[in-house]
Amino acid sequence: MTKGSKLYSIITFKCPHCHEGKFFVDQPYNLSRSGETLEECPLCRQNYSPEPGFYFGAMYVSYALGVALFVSIWASCNWFFDDVSVWLQIGLVVGASIFLGPLFNATSKIIWANFFIHFDKNAKDGGKEVTH
Repeated sequence: MTKGSKLYSIITFKCPHCHEGKFFVDQPYNLSRSGETLEECPLCRQNYSPEPGFYFGAMYVSYALGVALFVSIWASCNWFFDDVSVWLQIGLVVGASIFLGPLFNATSKIIWANFFIHFDKNAKDGGKEVTH
Protein backbone atom coordinates (compact mmCIF):
# COMPACT_ATOMS: atom_id res chain seq x y z
CA MET A 1 0.00 0.00 0.00
CA THR A 2 1.63 3.21 -1.18
CA LYS A 3 0.72 6.85 -1.41
CA GLY A 4 -1.38 7.55 -4.43
CA SER A 5 -3.86 4.78 -3.78
CA LYS A 6 -7.26 5.52 -2.32
CA LEU A 7 -6.79 2.59 0.05
CA TYR A 8 -3.78 4.38 1.60
CA SER A 9 -5.90 7.46 2.35
CA ILE A 10 -8.76 5.35 3.76
CA ILE A 11 -6.68 3.12 6.03
CA THR A 12 -4.46 5.92 7.37
CA PHE A 13 -7.31 8.51 7.59
CA LYS A 14 -5.18 10.98 5.60
CA CYS A 15 -6.20 13.73 3.19
CA PRO A 16 -7.52 12.22 -0.07
CA HIS A 17 -5.76 14.96 -2.05
CA CYS A 18 -2.18 14.98 -0.68
CA HIS A 19 -2.20 11.79 1.48
CA GLU A 20 -0.27 13.56 4.22
CA GLY A 21 -2.57 15.93 6.12
CA LYS A 22 -5.04 14.90 8.79
CA PHE A 23 -8.65 14.32 7.73
CA PHE A 24 -10.36 14.06 11.12
CA VAL A 25 -10.20 16.32 14.16
CA ASP A 26 -9.46 13.34 16.41
CA GLN A 27 -9.43 9.54 16.38
CA PRO A 28 -12.78 7.75 15.92
CA TYR A 29 -13.15 6.54 19.51
CA ASN A 30 -13.05 10.02 21.04
CA LEU A 31 -16.84 9.97 21.20
CA SER A 32 -17.25 13.73 21.72
CA ARG A 33 -15.59 14.38 18.33
CA SER A 34 -16.08 11.05 16.55
CA GLY A 35 -16.20 11.40 12.77
CA GLU A 36 -15.74 15.17 12.89
CA THR A 37 -13.73 16.25 9.85
CA LEU A 38 -11.46 19.26 9.60
CA GLU A 39 -12.65 22.11 7.38
CA GLU A 40 -9.64 21.68 5.10
CA CYS A 41 -6.34 19.85 4.90
CA PRO A 42 -3.71 21.55 7.09
CA LEU A 43 -1.05 20.92 4.42
CA CYS A 44 -2.57 21.27 0.94
CA ARG A 45 -5.67 23.32 1.90
CA GLN A 46 -8.08 20.92 0.14
CA ASN A 47 -11.63 21.74 1.24
CA TYR A 48 -13.13 18.66 2.91
CA SER A 49 -16.75 19.84 2.61
CA PRO A 50 -17.20 21.07 -0.96
CA GLU A 51 -20.95 21.62 -0.49
CA PRO A 52 -23.51 21.62 2.32
CA GLY A 53 -24.67 18.12 3.17
CA PHE A 54 -21.70 16.54 1.38
CA TYR A 55 -21.39 13.70 3.88
CA PHE A 56 -25.07 12.61 3.70
CA GLY A 57 -23.94 10.21 0.98
CA ALA A 58 -21.61 8.56 3.50
CA MET A 59 -24.73 7.03 5.05
CA TYR A 60 -24.92 4.66 2.08
CA VAL A 61 -21.31 3.63 2.64
CA SER A 62 -21.99 3.15 6.35
CA TYR A 63 -25.01 1.01 5.51
CA ALA A 64 -22.85 -1.16 3.23
CA LEU A 65 -20.26 -1.57 6.01
CA GLY A 66 -23.04 -2.59 8.41
CA VAL A 67 -24.40 -5.15 5.96
CA ALA A 68 -20.89 -6.55 5.45
CA LEU A 69 -20.51 -6.84 9.23
CA PHE A 70 -23.86 -8.62 9.56
CA VAL A 71 -23.13 -11.05 6.73
CA SER A 72 -19.62 -11.76 8.08
CA ILE A 73 -20.89 -12.56 11.57
CA TRP A 74 -23.83 -14.60 10.29
CA ALA A 75 -21.69 -16.58 7.85
CA SER A 76 -18.97 -17.18 10.45
CA CYS A 77 -21.48 -18.43 13.00
CA ASN A 78 -23.11 -20.81 10.53
CA TRP A 79 -20.01 -22.08 8.75
CA PHE A 80 -17.58 -22.52 11.64
CA PHE A 81 -19.85 -23.51 14.54
CA ASP A 82 -22.57 -26.10 14.89
CA ASP A 83 -25.96 -25.06 16.15
CA VAL A 84 -25.43 -21.37 17.07
CA SER A 85 -28.68 -19.86 18.33
CA VAL A 86 -30.30 -16.98 16.49
CA TRP A 87 -30.25 -14.89 19.67
CA LEU A 88 -26.50 -15.32 20.05
CA GLN A 89 -26.05 -14.22 16.44
CA ILE A 90 -28.27 -11.18 17.03
CA GLY A 91 -26.30 -10.36 20.18
CA LEU A 92 -23.01 -10.62 18.32
CA VAL A 93 -24.25 -8.37 15.51
CA VAL A 94 -25.64 -5.77 17.94
CA GLY A 95 -22.49 -5.84 20.11
CA ALA A 96 -20.15 -5.56 17.12
CA SER A 97 -22.29 -2.75 15.65
CA ILE A 98 -22.10 -0.77 18.87
CA PHE A 99 -18.37 -1.38 19.26
CA LEU A 100 -17.52 -0.64 15.62
CA GLY A 101 -20.04 2.22 15.17
CA PRO A 102 -17.57 5.10 15.64
CA LEU A 103 -15.04 3.42 13.36
CA PHE A 104 -17.69 2.80 10.68
CA ASN A 105 -18.82 6.44 10.93
CA ALA A 106 -15.30 7.72 10.33
CA THR A 107 -14.47 5.14 7.68
CA SER A 108 -17.63 5.86 5.70
CA LYS A 109 -16.77 9.58 5.58
CA ILE A 110 -13.22 9.03 4.36
CA ILE A 111 -14.44 6.51 1.76
CA TRP A 112 -17.10 8.98 0.56
CA ALA A 113 -14.55 11.79 0.33
CA ASN A 114 -12.24 9.55 -1.70
CA PHE A 115 -14.99 9.07 -4.30
CA PHE A 116 -14.86 12.80 -5.10
CA ILE A 117 -11.42 14.08 -4.03
CA HIS A 118 -8.53 12.66 -6.03
CA PHE A 119 -4.83 12.32 -5.23
CA ASP A 120 -2.38 14.86 -6.61
CA LYS A 121 1.31 14.16 -5.96
CA ASN A 122 2.06 17.89 -6.16
CA ALA A 123 -0.77 18.95 -3.87
CA LYS A 124 1.46 19.81 -0.91
CA ASP A 125 3.33 22.28 -3.09
CA GLY A 126 0.13 24.11 -4.00
CA GLY A 127 -0.26 22.05 -7.18
CA LYS A 128 2.98 23.41 -8.66
CA GLU A 129 5.86 21.19 -9.55
CA VAL A 130 9.01 22.00 -7.62
CA THR A 131 12.17 22.45 -9.65
CA HIS A 132 15.63 22.90 -8.25
